[in-house]
Amino acid sequence: MMPLLMARRGETNKISAVHGKDEIKRFLANLGFVEGSDVTVISEIDGNLIVNVKDARIALSKQMAAKIFI
Repeated sequence: MMPLLMARRGETNKISAVHGKDEIKRFLANLGFVEGSDVTVISEIDGNLIVNVKDARIALSKQMAAKIFI
């Protein structure tokens, strides 16, 4: 298990856990970041990510991406 920050660009991974306070977990779940979902890193700039999850492209800060484990 590793944070989403360490995923390779273009590689599809399964989300294994989401850590953080309940409100952060709920926010990420509403965006589609739930256990078992596929996530693909599209690009990375200064640690911030653009990812594809549930057929949507979402920008994540380093801090948010560090809470998602694959």
